[in-house]
Amino acid sequence: FQLVESGGGLVRPGGSLRLSCALSGWTLNYYSLGWFRQVPGKEREGVSCISESGVRTIYPDSVKGRFTIHRDNAKNTFYLQMDSLKPEDTAVYYCALRGFPDCPSIIRESYFGSWGQGTQVTVSS
Repeated sequence: FQLVESGGGLVRPGGSLRLSCALSGWTLNYYSLGWFRQVPGKEREGVSCISESGVRTIYPDSVKGRFTIHRDNAKNTFYLQMDSLKPEDTAVYYCALRGFPDCPSIIRESYFGSWGQGTQVTVSS
């Protein structure tokens, strides 16, 4: 199966973007899902996770209150809504699938097994 992201681009500080991640060849229904980001020279940072049911979501303090993850199992797609963007949000963003229904307590790269190709988000005036 394959995860395909879309929706990246250039946005001004304070603006919004919505990233999408579509799964083909399998179903999202039984898995928790996450978004990560990475800048050159740094480790991949987890920015959100949503449980299989959609009831539980977690975020690090760096994005809490600004980013929202949600899923549409009928469309086999999940999303990251990013509001009040800051220049420090600039990164390549990756979607990921975890082979368990619930999110880990810490959104760590090693807990996710399948990845999208990444999409660039640039926040700049």
